Amino acid sequence: MAQVATLDERINESEKPKKKAWQMKAMDANRYATKKTIAQGMLDIALLTANASQLKYILQVGEQHQFYKLMLILISLSIVLQLLVGILFVAIGSLNINKQQDQTAAVILNDVILVVVFIISVVNVIISGFGIEYSSQPLRLIDQHAKTP
Repeated sequence: MAQVATLDERINESEKPKKKAWQMKAMDANRYATKKTIAQGMLDIALLTANASQLKYILQVGEQHQFYKLMLILISLSIVLQLLVGILFVAIGSLNINKQQDQTAAVILNDVILVVVFIISVVNVIISGFGIEYSSQPLRLIDQHAKTP
């Protein structure tokens, strides 16, 4: 009889739905926040690279660009703010949100990062509005270089 009971138990256990690995492991909020911060940092690096390219272009064209000073200021401001956000990402990434004392700091830092990222976005929209690639001035520079022997 003991063997039959064991067999019945095996049948009952095999009929139970098996939990998947992701269901067994509870979501770790700290791990999620860390991954989110890393992803945001990578996006920040992409924007920083684009701004560095725009800065190089503006410096090559020089004062002959229609909006040289404005573009130089806006691109530099964007780069400085991105560096600030990068530093804040490192600070927030070092916090453990599972600890009560770090939660308050994380919320404050997250809000500050949100505001600064919004400002960076507005600055970059303005940069795009003045159109580095679409300015007519650089075309004249190319023509001048073509005419010089």
